[in-house]
Amino acid sequence: MKNLLPGFNLFSLVLLLFCSPTWAADGQLNLTTSTVGLVCIAIFVLAYAVVMLEEKLHLRKSKPVLVAAGLIWILIGAYYVNNDVPDITEAAFRHNLLEFAELMLFLLVAMTYINALEERRVFDALRSWMIRKGFNYKNLFWITGFLAFFISPIADNLTTALLMCAVVMKVAEGDKPFINLSCINIVIAANAGGAFSPFGDITTLMVWQAGLVHFNEFLVLFLPSLVNYLVPATIMSFYVADKQPTAQYEDVELKRGAIRILVLFLLTIGTAVASHSFLHLPPVLGMMMGLGYLQFFGYFLRMTLPGSLARKRAHAEQLGDNDRLAKLGSVVPFDVFSKVSRAEWDTLLFFYGIVMCVGGLGFLGYLNLMSEMLYGSWSATTANIFLGVISAVIDNIPVMFAVLSMQPDMSHGQWLLITLTAGVGGSLLSIGSAAGVALMGQARGYYTFFGHLKWTPVIALGYGASIMLHLWLNVDLF
Repeated sequence: MKNLLPGFNLFSLVLLLFCSPTWAADGQLNLTTSTVGLVCIAIFVLAYAVVMLEEKLHLRKSKPVLVAAGLIWILIGAYYVNNDVPDITEAAFRHNLLEFAELMLFLLVAMTYINALEERRVFDALRSWMIRKGFNYKNLFWITGFLAFFISPIADNLTTALLMCAVVMKVAEGDKPFINLSCINIVIAANAGGAFSPFGDITTLMVWQAGLVHFNEFLVLFLPSLVNYLVPATIMSFYVADKQPTAQYEDVELKRGAIRILVLFLLTIGTAVASHSFLHLPPVLGMMMGLGYLQFFGYFLRMTLPGSLARKRAHAEQLGDNDRLAKLGSVVPFDVFSKVSRAEWDTLLFFYGIVMCVGGLGFLGYLNLMSEMLYGSWSATTANIFLGVISAVIDNIPVMFAVLSMQPDMSHGQWLLITLTAGVGGSLLSIGSAAGVALMGQARGYYTFFGHLKWTPVIALGYGASIMLHLWLNVDLF
């Protein structure tokens, strides 16, 4: 046998002694019962256990999955090299990498726009408005919940949850019971709102980019998603104290260009949708073009900044407003690349690790095995509901990527069902979604795993109600 990697001699010999591969028609090996396959499974399980302990270990979740992805593909590559078929693994790895690259660039642009809007103080203004209106805790509970539900389809559930949590933390000022309950409410609302839009969650984006569900077809999940939120929120609202917050009003002025950046973001989304729906091109094309919109507008803001500051400074001097003059002296030019650098890189790298890990396990044959077990032995409905519950323990990203890689033969209604269950199933536990994990860090000591866990039965009622409503309303799609 030709030895292509001399440094792997002993390692490869061990693999060959313990593995009994089955060759597929296309030259791919079925290693599901081999030692190398079992070792790869163990590596993935260990890495994910470390991810789930992120809060205890204070170790970012991207680190273990990046190492696991590398180890899995190294084991696969070593085995295939010793069987003289290295080209197969190279093509498989590049295929998985391309899938990740499209989604990563898409998310990067969305995160950049959100960071730009945050820097222009759009979300600070929203928080200030809520305090100024003098809403009580019950009002704030429902307002932040509905805002999370309706903003997440555009801004994604992770970003929306973080923004609404910041509002609650500012307004409630250390009231632990209210903050905990509000954070649970926000997580449920953000995950539910993200389920009926391609932009609301990474899982829905994956389904849309795979061409399995068209942009407008996600809207049939609106009512099931709304019920998923309303059922637990209604029950939890009875436990919200009827009192006023003590936070002080803060006057917030939007920075120059804030509204125009929001308009450009909507235009970017429109460009992505149009390129995918009418030209059958990947949505990432429209998003990257939208990043160009923001760059041109950033150039405009920088070039016109001196004139704008001069006019505002003259006006402040005329009014004798020294505070205003001091603020104008600290203004810095808008820099779009600083917004790119502030993207959630840990989430993006975690996504890379998950995609490559699951892709490697799929290449070994485990996804076909899983597909036969779930969709062969069970009905598609039962399998999709079960996977939604599993997504509360294992993040919905690997669950959805595994289903997309399996490509089970399902009706359109079933693809919508797994989109719904994978999106909202993560609300059952605080660790089941990126929104929940992020809020445990942001509201550390207030929003906890066990604080969320005691409301899991109530959240499960909403989960079941949303599924039944989808099966009833959209019966013609099955």
